[in-house]
Amino acid sequence: MKKLLLSTVFAVSALALSACGTSDSGSGSEEKGKLVVGASNVPHAEILEEAKPLLEKKGVELEIKTFQDYILPNKTLADKEIDANYFQHIPYLESQMAENKNYDFVNAGGIHIEPIGVYSKKYKSLDKLPKGAEIIMSNSVADHGRILTMLESEGLIKLKEGVDKTKATVEDIEENKKDIKFKADVEASLLPQIYNNDEGDAVLINTNYAIDAGLNPQKDAIALEGSDSPYVNIIAVRKGDENKKEVKALVEVLHSDEIKKFIDEKYEGAVVPVDK
Repeated sequence: MKKLLLSTVFAVSALALSACGTSDSGSGSEEKGKLVVGASNVPHAEILEEAKPLLEKKGVELEIKTFQDYILPNKTLADKEIDANYFQHIPYLESQMAENKNYDFVNAGGIHIEPIGVYSKKYKSLDKLPKGAEIIMSNSVADHGRILTMLESEGLIKLKEGVDKTKATVEDIEENKKDIKFKADVEASLLPQIYNNDEGDAVLINTNYAIDAGLNPQKDAIALEGSDSPYVNIIAVRKGDENKKEVKALVEVLHSDEIKKFIDEKYEGAVVPVDK
């Protein structure tokens, strides 16, 4: 009888411990000290790979899921298939949340800036672009403001006074002396191929796609956005998860001197680390 009673107690205890090990965090990784992060191949996933051993020392196992587009990383975050993503800047995050009411995300920390670049196989500088030149850029409206602001700083166009430059569109151009034509309906990941095909007179390419295609923004771009750009790439998480110890550990590691040095040495100014 005593043996039967003890067996019953042990069985109940084991069941209780097993129940405590379950989680509704979506990816089921919280109880293991594991973090699943969605990222673009370059530079985000490369930076995360460098961070893996540093996170291991903090007791966090990092799993990286790579994406080739700008839509799925937020969708999978909303669907709780991943714990965080690392691919987007704040204006893009805000525009996606405005368009998708089920996206309730927050910025857990800014990590780096990727200065956007202008590339051309026909011309060596923007001032060489002819009248009526065609500039091709992505269909990501969240990037249009930064692109137009850059072109304004280069003297190609002038935006309407008082316009919010982070939200500016082609319709906000007030002065266009060279009558530049803008083609803004191309998926961002296709821009390097557009450039290689020698389409248009100039192509604006996001740095992650440029590097992934073998381009060197510092050498190949005919113009490059300044490193003081407000378009900081961030770690995004579902609201309420920003204070989880695994997320805090990830941001802390990505802000570490080791990771900053890695970014500086590997990308040579094409990717600029930040600490905010």
